[in-house]
Amino acid sequence: MNKSATRLLTLAMFAFALVAAPLLSTAYAAGGDNPSPPASDSGKDKKKDGKSSSIDDPKFLAGYRTAYTTIYDRNDYTTAIEQLKALGHDDRADVANLIGYSYRKLGDYKLSQVWYERALQADPNHVRTWQYYGLWQVEQGNRDQAQYHLNRIAQLAGTDSAEYRSLAAALEKSTGTGLVY
Repeated sequence: MNKSATRLLTLAMFAFALVAAPLLSTAYAAGGDNPSPPASDSGKDKKKDGKSSSIDDPKFLAGYRTAYTTIYDRNDYTTAIEQLKALGHDDRADVANLIGYSYRKLGDYKLSQVWYERALQADPNHVRTWQYYGLWQVEQGNRDQAQYHLNRIAQLAGTDSAEYRSLAAALEKSTGTGLVY
Protein backbone atom coordinates (compact mmCIF):
# COMPACT_ATOMS: atom_id res chain seq x y z
CA MET A 1 0.00 0.00 0.00
CA ASN A 2 1.46 3.39 -0.88
CA LYS A 3 1.97 6.19 1.62
CA SER A 4 -1.04 8.30 0.60
CA ALA A 5 -3.39 5.31 0.67
CA THR A 6 -2.17 4.44 4.16
CA ARG A 7 -2.75 8.01 5.33
CA LEU A 8 -6.21 8.08 3.78
CA LEU A 9 -7.10 4.78 5.41
CA THR A 10 -5.83 6.02 8.79
CA LEU A 11 -7.84 9.24 8.46
CA ALA A 12 -10.98 7.29 7.49
CA MET A 13 -10.57 4.97 10.48
CA PHE A 14 -10.10 7.93 12.84
CA ALA A 15 -13.18 9.67 11.42
CA PHE A 16 -15.21 6.49 11.80
CA ALA A 17 -14.02 6.14 15.40
CA LEU A 18 -15.12 9.70 16.19
CA VAL A 19 -18.54 9.11 14.69
CA ALA A 20 -19.01 5.66 16.23
CA ALA A 21 -17.71 6.56 19.72
CA PRO A 22 -21.00 8.05 21.00
CA LEU A 23 -22.85 5.00 19.73
CA LEU A 24 -20.66 2.73 21.84
CA SER A 25 -21.22 4.51 25.14
CA THR A 26 -22.15 1.32 26.97
CA ALA A 27 -18.63 0.03 26.40
CA TYR A 28 -17.20 2.98 28.33
CA ALA A 29 -18.29 1.67 31.72
CA ALA A 30 -15.44 -0.82 31.85
CA GLY A 31 -12.78 1.61 30.69
CA GLY A 32 -10.51 1.44 27.73
CA ASP A 33 -8.74 3.62 25.25
CA ASN A 34 -11.81 5.87 25.02
CA PRO A 35 -12.57 7.90 28.15
CA SER A 36 -16.08 7.71 29.52
CA PRO A 37 -18.32 10.74 30.03
CA PRO A 38 -18.17 12.18 33.54
CA ALA A 39 -20.54 10.44 35.98
CA SER A 40 -22.70 13.54 36.38
CA ASP A 41 -23.36 13.83 32.64
CA SER A 42 -26.43 12.46 30.98
CA GLY A 43 -24.72 11.91 27.66
CA LYS A 44 -24.94 15.57 26.67
CA ASP A 45 -21.38 16.62 27.40
CA LYS A 46 -21.39 20.27 26.35
CA LYS A 47 -20.06 23.34 28.14
CA LYS A 48 -22.31 26.34 28.78
CA ASP A 49 -20.64 28.34 26.03
CA GLY A 50 -21.71 25.72 23.49
CA LYS A 51 -18.23 24.33 22.91
CA SER A 52 -17.57 20.64 23.23
CA SER A 53 -16.06 19.41 26.46
CA SER A 54 -13.11 17.05 26.65
CA ILE A 55 -15.09 13.92 25.67
CA ASP A 56 -15.71 15.51 22.26
CA ASP A 57 -12.39 17.31 21.99
CA PRO A 58 -10.21 15.56 19.39
CA LYS A 59 -7.05 16.91 21.05
CA PHE A 60 -8.06 15.42 24.42
CA LEU A 61 -9.06 12.11 22.83
CA ALA A 62 -5.80 11.88 20.90
CA GLY A 63 -3.79 12.68 24.04
CA TYR A 64 -5.73 10.14 26.08
CA ARG A 65 -5.23 7.43 23.46
CA THR A 66 -1.53 8.25 23.25
CA ALA A 67 -1.17 7.85 27.02
CA TYR A 68 -3.21 4.63 26.91
CA THR A 69 -0.85 3.24 24.27
CA THR A 70 2.16 4.41 26.27
CA ILE A 71 0.88 2.37 29.23
CA TYR A 72 -0.39 -0.81 27.63
CA ASP A 73 1.84 -1.16 24.57
CA ARG A 74 5.10 0.43 25.73
CA ASN A 75 4.83 -0.07 29.51
CA ASP A 76 6.32 3.40 29.96
CA TYR A 77 4.42 4.43 33.08
CA THR A 78 6.45 7.53 33.94
CA THR A 79 5.85 9.06 30.52
CA ALA A 80 2.19 8.07 30.62
CA ILE A 81 1.70 9.86 33.95
CA GLU A 82 3.18 13.02 32.42
CA GLN A 83 0.96 12.65 29.34
CA LEU A 84 -2.19 12.10 31.41
CA LYS A 85 -1.51 15.03 33.74
CA ALA A 86 -0.79 17.26 30.74
CA LEU A 87 -4.35 16.65 29.51
CA GLY A 88 -5.61 18.84 32.34
CA HIS A 89 -8.46 16.47 33.15
CA ASP A 90 -7.12 14.40 36.01
CA ASP A 91 -10.47 14.87 37.75
CA ARG A 92 -12.00 12.41 35.25
CA ALA A 93 -12.30 8.81 36.44
CA ASP A 94 -10.61 7.32 33.36
CA VAL A 95 -7.64 9.66 33.57
CA ALA A 96 -7.21 9.38 37.36
CA ASN A 97 -7.52 5.59 37.15
CA LEU A 98 -4.76 5.31 34.55
CA ILE A 99 -2.54 7.57 36.63
CA GLY A 100 -3.19 5.32 39.64
CA TYR A 101 -2.49 2.22 37.55
CA SER A 102 0.78 3.71 36.33
CA TYR A 103 1.92 4.58 39.85
CA ARG A 104 1.01 1.04 40.96
CA LYS A 105 3.09 -0.44 38.15
CA LEU A 106 5.98 1.79 39.23
CA GLY A 107 5.61 0.43 42.77
CA ASP A 108 4.39 3.68 44.34
CA TYR A 109 1.41 2.25 46.19
CA LYS A 110 0.66 5.38 48.24
CA LEU A 111 0.30 7.63 45.20
CA SER A 112 -1.53 4.88 43.35
CA GLN A 113 -4.10 4.71 46.15
CA VAL A 114 -4.59 8.48 46.08
CA TRP A 115 -5.36 8.38 42.35
CA TYR A 116 -7.68 5.36 42.57
CA GLU A 117 -9.65 7.12 45.29
CA ARG A 118 -9.77 10.27 43.19
CA ALA A 119 -11.13 8.22 40.27
CA LEU A 120 -13.85 6.68 42.44
CA GLN A 121 -14.74 10.09 43.82
CA ALA A 122 -15.21 11.31 40.25
CA ASP A 123 -17.28 8.23 39.32
CA PRO A 124 -18.26 5.75 42.05
CA ASN A 125 -19.44 3.34 39.34
CA HIS A 126 -16.21 3.24 37.35
CA VAL A 127 -15.74 -0.51 36.94
CA ARG A 128 -12.13 -0.43 35.75
CA THR A 129 -11.12 1.54 38.84
CA TRP A 130 -12.85 -0.99 41.11
CA GLN A 131 -10.89 -3.71 39.30
CA TYR A 132 -7.50 -2.00 39.41
CA TYR A 133 -7.96 -0.84 42.99
CA GLY A 134 -9.01 -4.39 43.87
CA LEU A 135 -5.80 -5.70 42.32
CA TRP A 136 -3.96 -3.06 44.37
CA GLN A 137 -5.67 -4.49 47.46
CA VAL A 138 -4.57 -8.03 46.54
CA GLU A 139 -0.99 -6.87 46.04
CA GLN A 140 -1.11 -5.20 49.46
CA GLY A 141 -2.47 -8.37 51.08
CA ASN A 142 -5.87 -6.81 51.77
CA ARG A 143 -7.92 -9.77 50.57
CA ASP A 144 -11.12 -8.74 52.39
CA GLN A 145 -11.02 -5.32 50.73
CA ALA A 146 -10.29 -6.95 47.37
CA GLN A 147 -13.35 -9.16 47.88
CA TYR A 148 -15.41 -6.01 48.57
CA HIS A 149 -14.15 -4.57 45.27
CA LEU A 150 -15.03 -7.83 43.50
CA ASN A 151 -18.57 -7.68 44.90
CA ARG A 152 -18.88 -4.07 43.74
CA ILE A 153 -17.81 -5.08 40.22
CA ALA A 154 -20.42 -7.87 40.26
CA GLN A 155 -23.10 -5.28 41.10
CA LEU A 156 -21.97 -2.87 38.40
CA ALA A 157 -20.92 -5.11 35.51
CA GLY A 158 -21.85 -8.66 36.42
CA THR A 159 -19.79 -11.75 37.07
CA ASP A 160 -19.17 -12.36 33.36
CA SER A 161 -17.31 -9.07 32.90
CA ALA A 162 -13.59 -9.11 32.17
CA GLU A 163 -12.98 -6.92 35.22
CA TYR A 164 -14.75 -9.37 37.51
CA ARG A 165 -12.94 -12.38 36.06
CA SER A 166 -9.55 -10.67 36.35
CA LEU A 167 -9.96 -9.74 40.01
CA ALA A 168 -11.55 -13.10 40.87
CA ALA A 169 -8.56 -14.90 39.32
CA ALA A 170 -6.17 -12.77 41.38
CA LEU A 171 -8.09 -13.60 44.54
CA GLU A 172 -7.92 -17.34 43.75
CA LYS A 173 -4.10 -17.27 43.87
CA SER A 174 -2.51 -17.76 47.24
CA THR A 175 -0.90 -14.84 49.00
CA GLY A 176 2.78 -14.30 48.30
CA THR A 177 2.86 -16.00 44.90
CA GLY A 178 4.51 -13.00 43.23
CA LEU A 179 1.33 -11.56 41.80
CA VAL A 180 1.89 -9.20 38.88
CA TYR A 181 -1.08 -7.46 37.22
